[in-house]
Amino acid sequence: MKKLHLYLISLFVISGVILAACAVGAARASDSLAGSWKLVSYGPPENPVPAAPDVDTSITFREDGKMEGNVGCNGFGGDYTVEGATITFGQIISTLMFCEGPVGDQETTTLNVFTETVPFVIKGNTVTITSADGSAVVVLERK
Repeated sequence: MKKLHLYLISLFVISGVILAACAVGAARASDSLAGSWKLVSYGPPENPVPAAPDVDTSITFREDGKMEGNVGCNGFGGDYTVEGATITFGQIISTLMFCEGPVGDQETTTLNVFTETVPFVIKGNTVTITSADGSAVVVLERK
């Protein structure tokens, strides 16, 4: 009887460890920048501008360090690396269509934030990326 009791306790402990490991792995996946995002807002940190309505935006950070997207006008892509709470963008290459109005403004601001090494914060399903000089933010929501 004692052996059965000891066996059951061991089984419960091992199950608990496995479940805890799974929960930590899931938390890390949700805290990852990798995945597809849509633009929510951009501009000054104290008063960001909502993304242009009725414009399909998409920014994808791939696991292999490549990123690609479109925030309303031109497609763009490039390399990125994450270290802690910072992201370093390589050169961003973009198509060259002329974009004006709110769509042009959001594209210009977004691509200007995606330069150099900049801080980012993931909270739930959103990520806020702040420009190197702190004058602008890009807020994205996980798709």
